[in-house]
Amino acid sequence: MALEFKVPELGENVEKGDVVRVMVNAGDVIAVDQAVFELETDKATIEVPSTIAGIVVEVRIKKGDKVKPGQVVLTLNDTGAVPSPGSSVQGLPAVARSAEVGPESKVQSPEVKESAPEVKAPAPVVNIATARPVAAAVAVTPSMVTGPVELAQSVPAAPSVRRFARELGVEIAQVAGTGPGGRIGQDDVSAYVKAQVTFGATSGGSMGARGYSALPDFSKWGVVESKPMSNIRRKTAEHLSQAWQAPHVTQNDKADLSGFDTFRDTYGGRVEKAGGKLTITAVVIKVLAAAIDRFPQFASSVDMANQAMVYKQYRHIGVAVDTPSGLLVPVIREVNAKTVTQITVELAALSQKARDKKLSLDEMSGGVMTVTNLGGIGGTSFTPIVNQPEVAILGMSRSSIEPVWLNGQFVPRPMLPLSLSYDHRVIDGADAARFLRFVVEALEQPLTMLL
Repeated sequence: MALEFKVPELGENVEKGDVVRVMVNAGDVIAVDQAVFELETDKATIEVPSTIAGIVVEVRIKKGDKVKPGQVVLTLNDTGAVPSPGSSVQGLPAVARSAEVGPESKVQSPEVKESAPEVKAPAPVVNIATARPVAAAVAVTPSMVTGPVELAQSVPAAPSVRRFARELGVEIAQVAGTGPGGRIGQDDVSAYVKAQVTFGATSGGSMGARGYSALPDFSKWGVVESKPMSNIRRKTAEHLSQAWQAPHVTQNDKADLSGFDTFRDTYGGRVEKAGGKLTITAVVIKVLAAAIDRFPQFASSVDMANQAMVYKQYRHIGVAVDTPSGLLVPVIREVNAKTVTQITVELAALSQKARDKKLSLDEMSGGVMTVTNLGGIGGTSFTPIVNQPEVAILGMSRSSIEPVWLNGQFVPRPMLPLSLSYDHRVIDGADAARFLRFVVEALEQPLTMLL
């Protein structure tokens, strides 16, 4: 039966690579996890292992070719039995290539002694140095091999990586690979060593399947309990881990809410009749839309792949909502076209849907900026994390009465702490300070938005 081996997914945002070396020829017998070609991407040079086994019929690539995920690079004939590392080959074409058996191999002779017992399971000879299967037309017996042999349980890693691990005193089998098919690279070995230094030589010191450093064994110090993350918590953790890769800066300021208090006393009843409750969050959402009109980079996204900036013309604002299940961010759309009353009513409805777990994915997508209010809990300031692919987020803490120097004397004023975090790749500190000043002045004197 004819089989095709295609270039696997090479990693996030890796769309192509250059063939550095082809490691098989037509007629070769290859096994699952055997490296078949070496590929150079913009992130690393890797050996690509085969996911199928059989006899190579056609090699469709050569050194210097550019390939992409999904492209067919080899065609094979199924041998009828799946070769696996550690067994011997019998009844297959004689296609062994001596170049594949490195100088470190412990195979002493290609000849088979007549007294050697027959091994029925077909599979290639093993290169002792690399634990890589090597095609051969001979049956291997214990008398032909000296020294330890890594068989089916051996881990996939290039000779250079194994040498690197040995130089660092690392047992290669203890390292979790993050390459295609679990292949181990030098970065995996380095990460393992770093984890060992950080956590000590414990069984939990290696890298996990997703590349995160594993935790130490806390049970050594007392009773512990491990509970799986909820889906919302897991997604939040993954998203914020990615978001924190952007260079964050936080700008802090305070707004005098004396004017807002007067505004709320005057118009709060009207908003309640419409079905909402006039809050500072609703007013801030409206102010942010006006501020973004003045500073459009706050509604942009960084497109590093194309070395470009994407500017959004719409004004959808996300609002972080604390729920029993975790943090959710519903989005209020076209804020610039809505009144404060409309925003207040919609905010109340979306917040309730979030707490009832009834938000749709669409209702949590498309925001250009996010606002989060911790004032109901407390605190004087904090550093909110930008909700990527957005580039800014505004945090609100608890307002308090503070003495403010006005007209030659201290007077009590309700002051609202504001914390603006932003992606420094896009937004300079001076622009962030101007943006936040605009927000502060708009909260203190709403008519300034019209100037």
